[in-house]
Amino acid sequence: MADNEKNLSDAPENEAMMDSQITPLHGEITDTEDIEDLVHIVEDDDDGLPVIPLRGVTIFPTMLLHFDVGREKSISALENAMMNDQKVFLITQKNAETDLPTEEDFYEVGTTAHIKQMLRLPGNSIRVLAEGISRGRIEHMIHEVPFFKARIETLRDVVREEDEIRVTALRRVVLEQFREYLNYSQKVSSEIYPGIEAIEDSGRMADIITSHLDISMDDKEAVLSCIDVRDRLERVSDIILKEIEVTKIESEIAEKVRSNISESQKEYFLREQIRTIQQELGQDETLDEEVEKWLAKLEELDLDQPVHDKIEKEIKRVRKLQPQSPDVSVMRTYIELVLGLPWHESTRDRLDLKKMQKILDEDHYGLEKVKERIIEYMAVRILSKDFKGHILCLVGPPGVGKTSIARSVARSMNRKFVRMSLGGVRDEAEIRGHRRTYVGAIPGRIISSINDAGVNNPVFLLDEIDKVGSDYRGDPASALLEALDPEQNSDFKDHYLDVPFDLSHVLFITTANTTDTIPGPLLDRMDIIQLASYTLEEKVKIAEQHLVPKQIKENGLKASQITFSEGAVRGMINYYTREAGVRNLERTIGKICRKAARKIVEGGASEKKKNHRITAGNLTSYLGKKLADYDKIEPGSEVGVTTGMAWTAVGGVTLFIETGVMHGTGKLMLTGQMGDVMQESAKIALSVIRERSDKLGLPSDFYEKNDIHIHIPEGATPKDGPSAGVTMCTSMVSALTNTPARREVAMTGEITLRGKVLPIGGVKEKVIAAHRAGAVEILLPEDNMKDIDELPANVRNSLTFKPLKTIDDVFEEVLVKKQDS
Repeated sequence: MADNEKNLSDAPENEAMMDSQITPLHGEITDTEDIEDLVHIVEDDDDGLPVIPLRGVTIFPTMLLHFDVGREKSISALENAMMNDQKVFLITQKNAETDLPTEEDFYEVGTTAHIKQMLRLPGNSIRVLAEGISRGRIEHMIHEVPFFKARIETLRDVVREEDEIRVTALRRVVLEQFREYLNYSQKVSSEIYPGIEAIEDSGRMADIITSHLDISMDDKEAVLSCIDVRDRLERVSDIILKEIEVTKIESEIAEKVRSNISESQKEYFLREQIRTIQQELGQDETLDEEVEKWLAKLEELDLDQPVHDKIEKEIKRVRKLQPQSPDVSVMRTYIELVLGLPWHESTRDRLDLKKMQKILDEDHYGLEKVKERIIEYMAVRILSKDFKGHILCLVGPPGVGKTSIARSVARSMNRKFVRMSLGGVRDEAEIRGHRRTYVGAIPGRIISSINDAGVNNPVFLLDEIDKVGSDYRGDPASALLEALDPEQNSDFKDHYLDVPFDLSHVLFITTANTTDTIPGPLLDRMDIIQLASYTLEEKVKIAEQHLVPKQIKENGLKASQITFSEGAVRGMINYYTREAGVRNLERTIGKICRKAARKIVEGGASEKKKNHRITAGNLTSYLGKKLADYDKIEPGSEVGVTTGMAWTAVGGVTLFIETGVMHGTGKLMLTGQMGDVMQESAKIALSVIRERSDKLGLPSDFYEKNDIHIHIPEGATPKDGPSAGVTMCTSMVSALTNTPARREVAMTGEITLRGKVLPIGGVKEKVIAAHRAGAVEILLPEDNMKDIDELPANVRNSLTFKPLKTIDDVFEEVLVKKQDS
């Protein structure tokens, strides 16, 4: 329901209405015409009143009512009333389940009311205190959007002269009936009777009595619709008589229930006898026996005293409950979970570091930093018994083996492996669990996973920690702080468990694609290990040692039926996959295996003995045309064209930066989807050239008479970063001085206005890309020369590396001198 109007029994108006000083309105009618033909007094406000539909509650004149408003139309109507004379028309819906009612959904008669108080509640709802003024009927609906607004007829109480004696008699009858009703009813206090008896106005008295009766909405609306006081009293009298009969029957039923309780006690003794017989037959286990077993198991666990006392208290609570009570099953679930947790159970760590290294090398090629960190972790753990484990965070692009290396770590350490994916988790209860006050409460996923593992020291992988979300249900990242902090997780407290559990023996490993979206306090608690994208050589080795044997087995083939040459593997990497990891490479190998399997099945016995050799030459027959390609450096020199290097999420690439110089007015044109940082590098490069114009043999006003156009091919691909500064500057100098630049020399580095070359990142990926494209010499910032050691030996040995301090060093190496050309 959009509005959360309270039921009448929940409203406090019953106590407040007796203090109301509003006198009911009366009209003197002397003729005998029907009520419908009476002259109604129309509300003086010609603009009409806001209308608020009520659900499950009716308000009478002079009555105070609390109700909650939540629907947009009702809130708008309430706000409109508060801005004017605070008067609204309250009318009850026929069907409380209707969320978007129309005029046809309302009862005929409602009540004009005055808003006395309003209070905004959480959840965009408003609590209202209203006082009824007079009955009314909608004469004309003015509009329904943005809220109901209608012109209202005021309906006044009518007492005919010839009915005055009958009304007096009916008043006495109704009061006597109500007194009898109070004697039977357990829902209404008899203390209200003196106050109602003191009300002189018979119509108002009938309204107040009706408000205290536990009757249907139709009956209440029937009373509200009675304008003639005599008819109203007769209607109330009929209703009270009916309620008295109902109340009598309820009393009889209650008496039978009390007698049944005695029967239940008798049944209890019989059940005890049956239980004794069942014990003799060994057929069943009683709740008391379960409790004794739980207490015995608790003593065996040897827990810390506060934890022991807490669990013991919960177990003893069960003994006080009836076996049929639903709370017993809830408590049983909790106690069995607590007693079943691995408080002291753990696996014995493998202490042979050489064997650990061997297992890690068997499962993964490369990833030396990760392996080294794991070996160091175990070495410290062997030497220090009080060692508090650190949390490792493996950061890298998709498909580089973050999840699989965690599984290998568990195997190498002889520990159980537990994985929990955090991607899209927004509820804090996923981490900490639900409090047991909630129906259906369960422990958090950390405790559940530990319980499933059966040991307190597994390798626990928290996957995709950079994709944790948060909303109104809490912040899971903040909840993880306690679990991942070595100083706190020895007393991790799950909301469901409600006792501390030691997580300090768990080796937590987290994975992420980037650290940018990980909250700072959480990131501060983890050791970051960066996993770079695989090089070509690493992918070849991974494919030969792991992916090919795996796919051959998964596709039902034998090693004698299909083989992959190294050239075929390199072809798949270079021309059919472009990624940082090896997932697509594995899918591509699987695709070839499936095609080979089909040929074997369709070919019969002769084909089964045949070896299907996959080479670079027949690769297209299995995979179709090439999907990707890599740049190749053409030999020789060319004016205005230089070779740069760039880093991408799927590895390094080469960039060929082209510069053209035309007569013009000094414009600098940049094309090829350059980002803001790269555009700034181009402007810095031009300033550096202007400062060195004399040294380069350029006229001092060269930039005023020429337009310079810098373009980077593959314009559909966005490019950004400062590392292309030296490349763009060299390309511009080559074009301005008409000096050829050596294309086989690849360069990277950021430049300053003074011409200094600053260090950059991604050296490994960039150099490998340049080597693949055919570069023979690499120019790196001097501070990046230390990164050469991270390069594969075959790449490092086949290239010449030159350090750069200033942009002049680049000109000296790349530009072909006039006498040499």
